[in-house]
Amino acid sequence: MKKVEDLTSEEFEVTQNKGTEAPFSGKYHNNKDDGTYHCTVCDKSLFSSDTKFDSGTGWPSFTTPANLENIILRDDISNGIKRTEVICKHCNAHLGHVFNDGPGPDGQRYCINSCSLDFKAK
Repeated sequence: MKKVEDLTSEEFEVTQNKGTEAPFSGKYHNNKDDGTYHCTVCDKSLFSSDTKFDSGTGWPSFTTPANLENIILRDDISNGIKRTEVICKHCNAHLGHVFNDGPGPDGQRYCINSCSLDFKAK
């Protein structure tokens, strides 16, 4: 587990202050390698490359988490918009948001900030 003081300024802003990285700027939005995406703060497994898809939004998008037990979904009404925030259950890091416009079986699109993730290749 990283200490908060070891996070980059962008990782800190996103994971601790619920910020958002600029679209198309994250290191994983175009990643097509096989592997698993982990929380950058606590290293818990969050998403599999098997569920990653190109949503055209500029952020890594997934149809479903790898393990629902590692995330919390919470209502978010910041910025005057009703959304559902995705949070790491183990360290409370803000990861991104989930929307109901995805291609998967449940129609969900987990839109996640690259800087809240660490990728581990298979």
